[in-house]
Amino acid sequence: MALSKKFSADGKTCTVKFTVSKEAANGAKTISIAGDWNSWSSTQDQLKESKKGDFSISIELETGKEYQFRYLFDGSRWDNDWAADKYIPAPFSSTDNSVVVCIPEEKKTTKKSAAKKEK
Repeated sequence: MALSKKFSADGKTCTVKFTVSKEAANGAKTISIAGDWNSWSSTQDQLKESKKGDFSISIELETGKEYQFRYLFDGSRWDNDWAADKYIPAPFSSTDNSVVVCIPEEKKTTKKSAAKKEK
């Protein structure tokens, strides 16, 4: 599993490519992704299978936010992206949700630098 991010030139959006490798798909016929951006819909965002068996989808998200998500394999098995930026305990189960952070690196650095200057 993998995440790749590309920020728009104006810094307002971040296109995130979510990829599940053939090995991680483990024979799944369908994979969808549910998260904060789609009200946790298990049917709205379906990953497309490539010729080599990997599944992926690109989703445009607003920058400056973090988004929780999980994958749904064949409509029955939920799993995290083990390459996610971080994990947060899910509010309604004993599992974690994956998180993608859509904050450009320079903004993260600026916040850290400002915090150091205050000390």
